[in-house]
Amino acid sequence: MDTRRLQLLLALSRLGSMRAVADAHGLTTSTVSQQLAALARDTDTQLIEPDGRRVRLTPAGRRLADHAVTILAAVDAARLDLDPDADPAGTLRVGGFATGIRVSLLPILDELSRSHPQVDVVISEYEPIEAFRLLADDDLDLALTYEYDLAPASPDAVLEAVPLWSTPWGLGVPDDDPSDIADLRDFADRRWIVNSRNTADEDAVRTLASLAGFTPTIAHQIDSLELVEDLIRTGYGVGLLPVHRPTGPGVRVLPLTEPAVILTAFAVTRRGRSTWPPLRLVLDRLRPRTRPVPAESWPRPAARQ
Repeated sequence: MDTRRLQLLLALSRLGSMRAVADAHGLTTSTVSQQLAALARDTDTQLIEPDGRRVRLTPAGRRLADHAVTILAAVDAARLDLDPDADPAGTLRVGGFATGIRVSLLPILDELSRSHPQVDVVISEYEPIEAFRLLADDDLDLALTYEYDLAPASPDAVLEAVPLWSTPWGLGVPDDDPSDIADLRDFADRRWIVNSRNTADEDAVRTLASLAGFTPTIAHQIDSLELVEDLIRTGYGVGLLPVHRPTGPGVRVLPLTEPAVILTAFAVTRRGRSTWPPLRLVLDRLRPRTRPVPAESWPRPAARQ
């Protein structure tokens, strides 16, 4: 079975059209069609069927696309494992959310540049949804992402994640607010602030509000935690903030209970890639010694996003 044909089938399962697959792989639609027809002959199974003016995978085609994830990952791992003891060298493309980069990646870069000068780490800031897509498209080697326990992420099946650390989040309010613990029913009429490039914040807020018996008014979509604080300080809304992260003047963070909100950071890679020497080098330094850092001892709590 030709792995290049499996790649095209997997791409069709994700992109949904021959034209999109052809554009993504620099081929003609005729070539894509011929390769998929050859794969159908190889497997003696109908893999695609007409769907109006387009095509779609048959149930057998969808099952083979699922198998293709594992097969292609194994092939990648075999190629990268041909020389696993080689000195790490090359450019490692890392993307992730700002706090994850500050807390987990930056502290290891100085030692890494001295011990392995042939490894060049290139860093870009992305929210998890963006990073998952880039990893799946092989445009990143490593992503630092996060999820809330109330809003778990759903990365592509070609990706695998290692938990790094966790920390509790609370409700950011003006410091003249009389509350000591966040009873969200007291904030039902407030405007709420969520992230603009990822849905996790809004999903968590909507879940919390639903449990408290109201529908939140989502008024602002902001990435920068400093700007979230500015809006809270000036009375433009409330929003989730890390409990152990120092806030600026005029803002404080109320603990959330029943339920609590826990953010967990992850190192995410494509399946089968973690043995590539430069990536393995960084992952070995990022991984916690035994288990994810517990919420009550979030590393470097002074790190700011």
